[in-house]
Amino acid sequence: MPAADDRDPPPVPDDAEGTVRPRRKGIYILPNLFTVAALFGGFYAVVMAMNGRFDLAAIGVFCAMVLDSLDGRVARLTNTQSAFGEQMDSLADMVSFGAAPALILYEWALKGLGKAGWIAAFVYCACAALRLARFNTNIGVVDKRYFQGLPSPAAAALVTGFIWVLDDLGFKDVHASQGIAWAAFALALYAGLTMVTNVPFYSGKDVNFRKSVPFIVIVAFALGIAIINIHPPIVLFAAFCCYGVSGYVVYFIRKSKGKPVSVIATSTDEPDEQGLHR
Repeated sequence: MPAADDRDPPPVPDDAEGTVRPRRKGIYILPNLFTVAALFGGFYAVVMAMNGRFDLAAIGVFCAMVLDSLDGRVARLTNTQSAFGEQMDSLADMVSFGAAPALILYEWALKGLGKAGWIAAFVYCACAALRLARFNTNIGVVDKRYFQGLPSPAAAALVTGFIWVLDDLGFKDVHASQGIAWAAFALALYAGLTMVTNVPFYSGKDVNFRKSVPFIVIVAFALGIAIINIHPPIVLFAAFCCYGVSGYVVYFIRKSKGKPVSVIATSTDEPDEQGLHR
């Protein structure tokens, strides 16, 4: 029998009914700092668009995209993953890659189309929300090597990259140009609807940063940075255009070879949803 002094003290009731409240969990600072910074990037982008600085608005979204790609990796490398961080990341993504690009694109070009413009902006925003919700619910059954549908940061890069390129080329007050406005309309629908498809897009999550890599990988990384610096708006937009169609290429190649195209494993918890993933 242990001595009375060695025993754990009984929990102290927190209220008159004798209910014991669970101990609150702390919040990891480092990964959430990246998430908050990404959220600020989206907020900054909206403010810049309201002031007519669409180039800075696009840069804000791209900075948010870089920060968003870092918070999860930092959490995994430092073993600081948490449920709070996952929820915070989803909310920040909705602002930076859902609401912000839709509002920026509407202010830049879509408002010249009347109802069609705000409908296109809303479709993009709604699809971003649906894509994030589906990602959170399917995270345990999706092949980690692929995203199910176009990831929201890439969709935001398509939309804001288009704005950045044309603004850099000197196109101003484009909401008065029907041609550019309808091109923005089509791009918003393409990016939005592609987010909610089942088309597989490579995620890069199978790359292990804790292992050594060949020297050529570092050389390629440095070369990529140099190429981006040649002309960031055009290079980045072109890169994300290629990525934005890469999923369809993979889909049709697999389809033509008779290989499975779904990135969803068979769900035992919700068998009624099996047909949605074909």
